[in-house]
Amino acid sequence: MECHKLRRKNFFKEISSFWPDLYGEEYALYDIAEIEQQEVDKIRLCTFRIGKVLFKVCELLRELDEVILKDLGFPSETIKFIRLNTLLPESVIARLDLVAINNTYKCLEINSDTPTFIKELFHVNGLVAKEFGLANPNGSNEEQLAVAVRKAIQASAKWLNQVDPYVVFTSHDDNIEDKNTVLYLKELYGLPSKFIPLNKLIILPGEGLFDERGRKIDILYRQTFPIESLIQDEDTLGNKIGLWMLNLIETKKLAVVNPPSAFLLQNKAVLAVIWGLHENDNSFFNKEEHQWIEEYFLPTYFEADYFLDKGIPYVKKPVFGREGDSVRVFDGNGDLVLEEKHQSYDSVPSIYQQFVKLPSANFVSEKGIQNGHVLTGSFIVNGEPSALGYRIGSEITNNLSCFFPVGISMT
Repeated sequence: MECHKLRRKNFFKEISSFWPDLYGEEYALYDIAEIEQQEVDKIRLCTFRIGKVLFKVCELLRELDEVILKDLGFPSETIKFIRLNTLLPESVIARLDLVAINNTYKCLEINSDTPTFIKELFHVNGLVAKEFGLANPNGSNEEQLAVAVRKAIQASAKWLNQVDPYVVFTSHDDNIEDKNTVLYLKELYGLPSKFIPLNKLIILPGEGLFDERGRKIDILYRQTFPIESLIQDEDTLGNKIGLWMLNLIETKKLAVVNPPSAFLLQNKAVLAVIWGLHENDNSFFNKEEHQWIEEYFLPTYFEADYFLDKGIPYVKKPVFGREGDSVRVFDGNGDLVLEEKHQSYDSVPSIYQQFVKLPSANFVSEKGIQNGHVLTGSFIVNGEPSALGYRIGSEITNNLSCFFPVGISMT
């Protein structure tokens, strides 16, 4: 394995601004999973259909009573924010987490507000595929992403009535994955802009967001800073600077990408709303959409009663959890069988979703040949299917799961 370790090191060191290791562990595998073109087409088709259903339900959610939105888990501070309807798609860059089962795919959730796994699939996957003599299933998607970023900023400028907007990309400065993801998007944007770390931004309530030199920022690209974290943000004096920023967006003194509707979709309660409408054969969805929901979505509820009555294993998920944080798996008797060690979203409202087992696969790592559970990530960019790929790790996919590149055989 020393030979493999050296080849891996030499390969990834040639990729600038990438993070092959995270948290002191191997992250990007120097290995590749072969995938058939037919399977790629199947993933893209289901991604398109799932995206249509999810984006459609945004129309309904925006019109719901404030009390209902709070019951769904939206913080009261965000209600005005999520009702905003900008000129952007519901989410510019979103990622579906899919599980392959019974010759189709089921949607576990959508990461619509601040998805990561971007540079890995849109850029690095192609380099690994070439290294292993396979075709890249995401070959044209990097340009698709670049166009989407530029269109999002153009639409934001139009929403603000700005001809020459000051565009700033931001992230936490000390998170290598977040920072390099944002810098990658900035590079794809390709037009004048700046990267400024979150801690260097200055908010003047009611006036605007400014850089460290006092220049007013018009458009903030905050790919990796979740809204549910933003509203908790305070400065050293205890000022609610996150809420100040939301107010700037609500009063059109600042535009953000992803847009407000992306946070609307980020709430996993949306999955329970969709399943409830489907189960009641609600006319909000047409016949074809109901067929899509039946095939691609999982039974999801606000209580566990359905699963307990039928003895079906289920998963309890916080509505705003990320990276597997606070996820718990129960058997059909309601007994806990598996939980993620991080429980930082434990106080957040939860949904209950039917449990499906992730498929397993072998992979080569610096520790030798290992076996892990495969989660399929599939991006929706400007409403269209885009790059796809695998993460592999434990039964609950978390921030220690590995990036497992995919390639299509050229024979």
